[in-house]
Amino acid sequence: MEQTQSGNGGAEAVLNLEPSSSISIAYHSLFGPHDDLILLELDEKLLPDILQQRITLRGQPDEDAVLCTGSKTYGIKFVGNSNSVFLIPPSDQTEFCENSLDCKRKDDDQQGVASVIKVAPGNMELVEVAPRLDKLKLLLSENPYTFQEDLEMEDLEVVEKGNTGLYKWDDLVEKVQASDEELRSELQALSAVEIGGYWRIVDVKYMDTILRMLLHNSVINDWSLDALNEDEVVSMLESDGYPHKLAHHCLHVYGNKVDENLSRQVWKLDERRVCVHFAREILKEGKKKMESFMKEWMQKIPEGMQASFDMLEGEVLTERLGVETWIRAFSVSSLPSSPAERFSILFRERPKWEWKDLQPYIRDLSVPGLSSEGLLLKYTRRSQPTQDAEPVFSAR
Repeated sequence: MEQTQSGNGGAEAVLNLEPSSSISIAYHSLFGPHDDLILLELDEKLLPDILQQRITLRGQPDEDAVLCTGSKTYGIKFVGNSNSVFLIPPSDQTEFCENSLDCKRKDDDQQGVASVIKVAPGNMELVEVAPRLDKLKLLLSENPYTFQEDLEMEDLEVVEKGNTGLYKWDDLVEKVQASDEELRSELQALSAVEIGGYWRIVDVKYMDTILRMLLHNSVINDWSLDALNEDEVVSMLESDGYPHKLAHHCLHVYGNKVDENLSRQVWKLDERRVCVHFAREILKEGKKKMESFMKEWMQKIPEGMQASFDMLEGEVLTERLGVETWIRAFSVSSLPSSPAERFSILFRERPKWEWKDLQPYIRDLSVPGLSSEGLLLKYTRRSQPTQDAEPVFSAR
């Protein structure tokens, strides 16, 4: 036989309900839709971030909101309930009483009765998603930092207020749906630099000028490209008229720090990054015959570096026209990060792809919970004319 639970009403009475016991429920005097109250279902690993308020909701009015922790991004979706879910506030929750006296009176009158403030139609669920970083590239591309702007500014740390297309860290956090860690990682991938408090992409032509001057100075001063003294390089570039911040940025973009101590910091130019830079410079004028491209490329490569065509994976496409092989720029960095958009562009470019050509253009795609094989199954059709032939992928 069921026993009726006695004691205080409210959520405490339900939480302390003994097995085989029951409790009466009633409509709260303030029962209603209460749209400001929403249930959120969480993975236990996210609970510390929620309780310690280390999460933010990000998105513009025309975007679906995402929830971000310090390092990950989660999509939010509403899941309806097939059963009735009653929300019962604690008995001492004063915001659900007209005044404190009213709360005490209800507590005395409703001993052993749980008052339902709302019937929840469903709850919100969090699903880890890839950060939406394409917008960051668009924002920073609005106003790249140019040589002309450098001439007009005496101090890179002071930027005139009101400049359009300029974004500080807080602006990017507000506009881009990504966690802080993911946002910083993408800023680094885009070779962005903070100038005067604003995050900027430096114009490609300007970066090319600085790099060429660095290489020129290395020849004049007999510097090894594998052991560049940061102070010497930056000081020399400053004497050539380049700002300290951009001279240092050039080392970050094209080099890696190999030694660091109190007396000096040493950098090594990255062979692949430098070689790819000059390949892009050649191909920005349009497609070229392979033989002509390779000859020009080898002439531009700094002495001591070895260029390999394998370096251009994900940067160029080749095609046979008659007896000639032509090459043209097609960089993975220019493609969207959304898998659907990425595959759509790839199959507009080529209706069929061999795996060795396709792989460089999709290996950076990251969809939580979906492997590379899963992406291929979702967006492509695989065919293999013979058992020994390379698989070919076309649009699904």
